Amino acid sequence: MSGRALFCQPRRIRRGAALTLVFASVLVAGAATGNLPGTEGGTPADGAPAAPSRHHADVAEAAEEAAADGTSPMEAARRAVSRSGDRWAAVYSESEYEEFEEALDGRYTGVGLWARERDGRIEVTKVGDDTPAADAGIRVGDRLRSVDGEKVDGRPVTEVVSILRGETTGERAGTTVRLGLERGSRSWHETVRRARLSRDTVGVRRLASGVTVIKVGAFTKGSGDEVRTAVRQAPAGAGLVLDLRGNSGGLVAEAVTAASAFLDGGLVATYDVDGEQRALHAEPDGDTTRPLVALVDGGTMSAAELLTGALQDRGRAVVVGSRTFGKGSVQMPTTLPDGSVAELTVGHYRTPSGRGVDGHGLTPDLEAGEEEALRRAETVLGGLGR
Repeated sequence: MSGRALFCQPRRIRRGAALTLVFASVLVAGAATGNLPGTEGGTPADGAPAAPSRHHADVAEAAEEAAADGTSPMEAARRAVSRSGDRWAAVYSESEYEEFEEALDGRYTGVGLWARERDGRIEVTKVGDDTPAADAGIRVGDRLRSVDGEKVDGRPVTEVVSILRGETTGERAGTTVRLGLERGSRSWHETVRRARLSRDTVGVRRLASGVTVIKVGAFTKGSGDEVRTAVRQAPAGAGLVLDLRGNSGGLVAEAVTAASAFLDGGLVATYDVDGEQRALHAEPDGDTTRPLVALVDGGTMSAAELLTGALQDRGRAVVVGSRTFGKGSVQMPTTLPDGSVAELTVGHYRTPSGRGVDGHGLTPDLEAGEEEALRRAETVLGGLGR
């Protein structure tokens, strides 16, 4: 077993799309996972060795038998995972897992499009600066109708991501992809070249009201410290909005660091690994005085839900938006004989008050639709400030 415990994202789609669901609304991102602090060398956060579950043993045994028989350990592991009923499990090839880990550094192969599904169509919601998509003149609001000649209307965003990135055919940076686009009554095609890009997962802006909005798209390496820096640099007395909408998780250690920006130490979450209970704690000296609102929606997952639950349970933030996704399970990876990796569920995490997240999600303190959420947040902060 490798030395890392994970809070990962759903793996309920076929292999080509498995690496893409983590940043489910982002057409350029790879998958991310959630490292637990202090899990190097197979040792969980509290220092106790992590014993493999029966589930891990069954999958590993199937892979070893396949290797001995001269068949594919990865395919044998996939069959074993399929029989297990583990809804969050996945088996990656060695190269897929390398991409998976690169995503944790905020790097990915893509064209620079963020998108979402709306009324059965794929709509561009953001175009990254200095990306192939920006160079091609693609704009927010454009509809993506086809990728390499395959129509994408009615398909899940995750499937579209897989086609766009060339994962099913092994395409890499430097290869081209032909996009069918629509803007109003105009339809056209653009051929763009995939590139290795860096994902800026933390953005900060100040509203006319003086409120500072810290948008965290995913918890990649360094994002927790970026949140802490943004909080320290916000104008004195200004209200804060922590926007976690569409944040599909990432490194749990980074989410805990982000929690430390708003808490003076204390419990962030508990989790179990094969029945053994452990805890995650914030560092002391966070900013506990400024009024804070956390924005969430159905795309808020995993490590982002862990952070939201901590801020909500400890009375540090008013949570505004819609119910979160409900991904609160812990995965650990096992390396198979052919270098592929099986990522399997070993436990679940809970919020400081003991609430389970997996399959339930978190209910906001104030329900608000996407268009009105930020306005509601400003109203709440105005009241808290007074």
